[in-house]
Amino acid sequence: MTESVSKIRHLTKAVTWRIIASITTAIIAWYFGLPPKAVGMVFLADLVIKFVLYYGHERLWYKYIRIGLNRR
Repeated sequence: MTESVSKIRHLTKAVTWRIIASITTAIIAWYFGLPPKAVGMVFLADLVIKFVLYYGHERLWYKYIRIGLNRR
């Protein structure tokens, strides 16, 4: 049986991962002493920029990279 993967799955993966990763980045920024406003700006920039990059990366892999896929 062949499985179809929708764009919404890729989008959902990107959103949930970016929230986790951006919170981690904000915690690191806070740990290193950035002021709260700077931590918030780092969090937002990280969330938006890396979300776009991750989603594009995910879609490119799905569309063009065949490493590790079984042919049916």
